[in-house]
Amino acid sequence: MGWYGAEGGIFEFLQGIMWEFLVAATLFHYFLIHIQHEYLKRSWLKWLYFPFIIAVLIDTFLGFDFIFNLYDSSFDIEDTAVEVTYALEAAFSLAYNIILILWSRRLIKHSQTISKEKKHWLLRLNLFIIIIILIWLLSDVEDFLLNSELSSDLLWLVLSFLSWWVLYYGVFRLQIIVQKDEIHQRLIAGETTGTFEKKKKAQATTSRVIEQLYKLMDEDELYKDPLLSRYDLAKQLNISEGHLSQIINQEINKSTIQFVNEYRIGLAKKLLQDSEFYKYSIEAIGMEAGFKSKSVFYNIFKTATGMSPGAYRKLREKS
Repeated sequence: MGWYGAEGGIFEFLQGIMWEFLVAATLFHYFLIHIQHEYLKRSWLKWLYFPFIIAVLIDTFLGFDFIFNLYDSSFDIEDTAVEVTYALEAAFSLAYNIILILWSRRLIKHSQTISKEKKHWLLRLNLFIIIIILIWLLSDVEDFLLNSELSSDLLWLVLSFLSWWVLYYGVFRLQIIVQKDEIHQRLIAGETTGTFEKKKKAQATTSRVIEQLYKLMDEDELYKDPLLSRYDLAKQLNISEGHLSQIINQEINKSTIQFVNEYRIGLAKKLLQDSEFYKYSIEAIGMEAGFKSKSVFYNIFKTATGMSPGAYRKLREKS
């Protein structure tokens, strides 16, 4: 067999391996690592890779015979037994993927060890994989009933988009979320050289509502919730939204969103100027401060300080 023939044979051989078993086990393991699940300590976890090992042994035995003709077995590629073997492999691999991906989704939903942002990201990735499995199932059914490859083409299109999605969200966005969680844990543990003083206490002339509002910000840190709304604050204070806006405007001379963003900007500035947090990305700091997106953080920060978060950090690094 010449070089090109050998190369083509190897490619055909690798195509014949049922890699889907490995994908299912690896993805399940991937989700367990990110949610820090106790299953990672279980001895049975390695057995999830056993179906892949069995499939490799079967496919290698048949591939060496049908592709490389290394020996003459009693099997033929068109034998019913061989066709049934490949069909059973395909069916079992599909079922295996469905079981493990749905199992991992259930574990993610019930996880108490990760932040809401990370859980949301993992559930989105899990859903995308479920969509791919459904298209995979559709392509098998279509190929069997109609002998068509339309669904297969769609599957490759989705996989192409997933590759971009995973590179952006799986590598970049998830890393930001991990950084944000680490910043949060360090703040809780008090691992900072900076001075994170509380806001000034409400003056004696301020109302009970404003005193409670400062408490919600200083002690409960509600401003860190990127979805915090005027309705949420009013509900916490047991007053109407209109009444809340009126009190904040009269006593603090700000709108509700300005009041909340002042806290967010304050925390962001302290994190940006603290050398202990220089290794973390600006976007992760913005997320920890309560901003829902990078663009919102940059715009509000620049409006409040006259410079971008990056410029503010560089200025503090030089001083």
